[in-house]
Amino acid sequence: MKGLAPAALKELVRPDLVETRAFLNGAWVETSQALPVEDPATGELLCNVMACGPSEVDLAVRAAARAFLTWRDRLPCERGAILRAWAQAIRRNAEDLAVIMTCEQGKPLLEARGEIAYGANFIDWFAAEGQRAYGDTIPSHLPNSKLSVQMQPIGVALAITPWNFPSAMIARKAAAALAAGCTMIVKPAPETPLSALALAKLAEEVGLPAGVFQVVTGEAPSLTRHLLERTEIRAFSFTGSTEVGRLLLSQSARTVKKTSMELGGHAPFLLFDDAVFEASVIGCIGAKFATSGQDCLAANRIYVQRGIYGRFVDRFAEAAAQLKVGHGLASGTDVGPMTRPAVAQKCRQHISQALSAGARLIAGGQDSPLGGNFVTPTVLADVTDDMLIANEETFGPVAAILPFDDEAEVIARANDTEMGLAAYVYTQDLARTMRVADRLEYGMVAVNTPKFTGAPIPFGGWKQSGLGREGSKLGLAEYLEPKYVCIGGVAA
Repeated sequence: MKGLAPAALKELVRPDLVETRAFLNGAWVETSQALPVEDPATGELLCNVMACGPSEVDLAVRAAARAFLTWRDRLPCERGAILRAWAQAIRRNAEDLAVIMTCEQGKPLLEARGEIAYGANFIDWFAAEGQRAYGDTIPSHLPNSKLSVQMQPIGVALAITPWNFPSAMIARKAAAALAAGCTMIVKPAPETPLSALALAKLAEEVGLPAGVFQVVTGEAPSLTRHLLERTEIRAFSFTGSTEVGRLLLSQSARTVKKTSMELGGHAPFLLFDDAVFEASVIGCIGAKFATSGQDCLAANRIYVQRGIYGRFVDRFAEAAAQLKVGHGLASGTDVGPMTRPAVAQKCRQHISQALSAGARLIAGGQDSPLGGNFVTPTVLADVTDDMLIANEETFGPVAAILPFDDEAEVIARANDTEMGLAAYVYTQDLARTMRVADRLEYGMVAVNTPKFTGAPIPFGGWKQSGLGREGSKLGLAEYLEPKYVCIGGVAA
């Protein structure tokens, strides 16, 4: 396993996609400071990436503000053509991009390939949606007047992106902003800057004008604070933890920025005893262990009705025990390393606390023989609502299974959280499906499937799981401002 990621980066079809310089105003910029990027599976150094400071931030903001003045005036179809060329370039280089992602983030290569395709689809979708930023005409309440509303790009936008989806989250945000006519500065997570810089390399090659799309690399707290202080930045989008989201929202309040946020998940999985059993097991495995559990959509509380509780616990544990843990580049890997050591430690803490409070260990639990950031897929049964794992998002491959008796009870328990991103429901009862979907306090509800995201849907949460939406026409609207125009003196 040692040396696997560094060797893979050297063997890329296009090794030049591994870029270590920041991308500012159409140029690749070196700085006096650098930060290490490591393979989370082994701790090996992959490279050192430039660490920007206030002067680089100021350069990026000025460039974005200048570029906005011309980018906003391009016809939507012209902007769309460049975006589609970007998506095509991403697909042409998909395998290299997936390998880069796995090396820096750790996720299995098959999932990395899926993420690259997912991101490219968003770029294509918004390339077309940008031509449909329709306004309104309003029946006038004033004599001899014509009233209308037009949608205009808000200006310079900022994206602060996470380490668990280092390519797709950039594509989803940038595609909407650029299609709307905005310019965008991306601040990627310090653990995973290589994916962002590779996207910038391809954007440059297809002709995105200087300043329209920029990548500022470095430590998050100081850079984001400086970026959010700049009044030229009119909107920002963040994906990450609720704790950090609260802090950024507070910082952005001083300049009253338009804000969209996708924050913590803590998703409930409601399994009723009339569901198709084997499909439920397979679906729950997918909902829990995708991205090695490091996913805001991951099923964190698995509620199973008592009629099938024991049978499900045994079958689910059997399936979880079959998952292969290993380096993301190794063949057949299902679960890679945790990207951050703190995530692995939190998983172990949740397991330990639950067991000490009376939960049963059905599978896993022991430290992975691979050590380091690896966590063995673990299944805990008889979890209760007062345990830590039932109250915090684990963000790793640890499944907590809780029994329930009836519909009203499980809805109340599922809603008993300040999180409200996504929920899963498995049942064959159509009336129940509609009742439960209506009553769950979540922005997204998936019924009898673990897969439900994509470019056409409004991705986002209720309560402290976020603000605004990404994807769909609502995602485009995050980067548009309505302008009302009243024209008087029009002859009747």
